[in-house]
Amino acid sequence: MGANPSLMISDAELVRRCRAGDSVAWEQIVHSYSRRVYNLAYRFTNRHESAEDLTQEVFVRVYRSLDQYDPQAGDLANWLMRLARNLVIDDYRKRVRTPTDVGEDLTDHEFHLRSGSDTPDRRVERQERALQVHQAITKLPPDLRECVILRDIEELSYQEIVDILEIPLGTVKSRINRGRIELAKTLRRMKIVEYI
Repeated sequence: MGANPSLMISDAELVRRCRAGDSVAWEQIVHSYSRRVYNLAYRFTNRHESAEDLTQEVFVRVYRSLDQYDPQAGDLANWLMRLARNLVIDDYRKRVRTPTDVGEDLTDHEFHLRSGSDTPDRRVERQERALQVHQAITKLPPDLRECVILRDIEELSYQEIVDILEIPLGTVKSRINRGRIELAKTLRRMKIVEYI
């Protein structure tokens, strides 16, 4: 990150400052977590605009709920991502299940796929594969999808997922395993051999 550790401010201190009306502290929280919240929202909505709207909603809710955050109960990242996850899942449940054009936002969003050299042909191939993987992920049941996204895409630890979803570790591991199996089956049917 390159920042001087002595200048780093703890999340608990940032929250304390936000509660006291420090807008710079609030901007730092938003800056620190907005990409992570956006990525989560995008994975569930498949749309850049919807993900941005949800990200804004999450931070409005976080700001209004700062008084409820207790640093002794857990770190800010888990608390904030739990709020984000709940809002994103609520939004997902409200939406009518209609196909969306997930390809329109590929240029705005990074997909981490294995690649060799970065020729134009390879980039196009990677984008096509990314679209197929993304479509396959959206076909997973919501409980499996959220665990796979949090573990394999957001790269959270099992304990972080337990904290965010508030479910037992065994359930998290089971859902990740079942989600990966279902995703692999879908990708095989789509003739996609390797994925994220």
